[in-house]
Amino acid sequence: MITHTMIVSFDKPLSDAELDRYLEDIERAMFETGLAQSVVARRHLAVPGEEAMATLMATAIVQVTVADIDALAKAFTAPGVHQAIERWQSRYSYKAVWANHEPLA
Repeated sequence: MITHTMIVSFDKPLSDAELDRYLEDIERAMFETGLAQSVVARRHLAVPGEEAMATLMATAIVQVTVADIDALAKAFTAPGVHQAIERWQSRYSYKAVWANHEPLA
């Protein structure tokens, strides 16, 4: 199994409702590929003072688990995934970093 862990950082704060919609859209798009075994998306839990750090600050974390690296590559070429990403990037500027890894536990 391969886990894709993505940290998303929106340039400006989103309302709670908009962030919920983003998380739901990303989860749905990944599940609709038929390749994701699990998809979990959650809000970042801020710690007081972290905004003073000179680094990318997370807005949300998304983890997608697939069977293997080939399934992950196919999932990210799926039209629905690209549509969801493009739709959100056209509305709100954000950056993402990720790591693809074997299960941590």
